[in-house]
Amino acid sequence: MDKSETIVLAGGCFWCTEAVFKEVRGVLDIESGYSNGQATQPTYEQVCTGRTGCAEVIKLTFDPAQIGLRQVLEIFFLVHDPTQLDRQGNDVGAQYRSGIYWLAPEQQALAQDMIAEMAREKYYGAPIVTEVLPLAHYWPAEEYHQDFFERNPEQAYCMAVAAPKVAKFRKTFREWAR
Repeated sequence: MDKSETIVLAGGCFWCTEAVFKEVRGVLDIESGYSNGQATQPTYEQVCTGRTGCAEVIKLTFDPAQIGLRQVLEIFFLVHDPTQLDRQGNDVGAQYRSGIYWLAPEQQALAQDMIAEMAREKYYGAPIVTEVLPLAHYWPAEEYHQDFFERNPEQAYCMAVAAPKVAKFRKTFREWAR
């Protein structure tokens, strides 16, 4: 592999987003973390208060020779609701917002083009509120959050929220599954 690409995605709870992308062929590394807020090295407890401005995110590194950014973003938009402002389902607060935090201008352009395309096609029937911003202030989440779904598949939240998202990915994007 000559080149990898990294992007940071906020799609609600990072356990769910990470669980889905662990299944995606071409994904090389995933790290749950916090970004685009005002706090320095926030803890999970601080982020949960909603006062840090940080979003729960995954830092996703992938091999563009195996999967392109467009496909990564298509999966991202499938497995969360980009029309919910500062929430995903029962998870409420700015830390659960929808966001794409780019590291290269090409990523910004593609994300904005895809959002405009979905808006024109009225794909969701409601306005898309996903923010598209440069990555700022990223910090890894605590170790116990990494690979959470994989290590805790029987945990109630994982069974009720993460597992259905993984199943939806498997059904819709079979060609991208590992």
